[in-house]
Amino acid sequence: MRSINLKAGLPTVDQARRRLLAEIDAARQSRTRLLKVIHGWGSSGEGGKLAPAIRRSLRLRVKEGRALLVLPGERFSSDTLEGRELLQRHPSIRTDPDWNRANPGIAIVELT
Repeated sequence: MRSINLKAGLPTVDQARRRLLAEIDAARQSRTRLLKVIHGWGSSGEGGKLAPAIRRSLRLRVKEGRALLVLPGERFSSDTLEGRELLQRHPSIRTDPDWNRANPGIAIVELT
């Protein structure tokens, strides 16, 4: 699984979105199937601006057909149906440090 740290350098929402789109395109071209998008959760603990904007952008990628699934970090777990189904398709996620951690600062993206 390839990781993208969108919160590095404290970008604006627009800068982070542009980087996300470029990273998704690059990953698809290299036939990478899974991305871990690190968007953070804001210093207030309430999500900040970046997390909800990036998650909205990721959901649009599903509608466009560029991604199959967007799994919020809180659901990246064997406790959820989506997590178990993703694990069946990609057994290597079991070794990811965020697996079963309910990390709201990430999203997992399964690309087409």
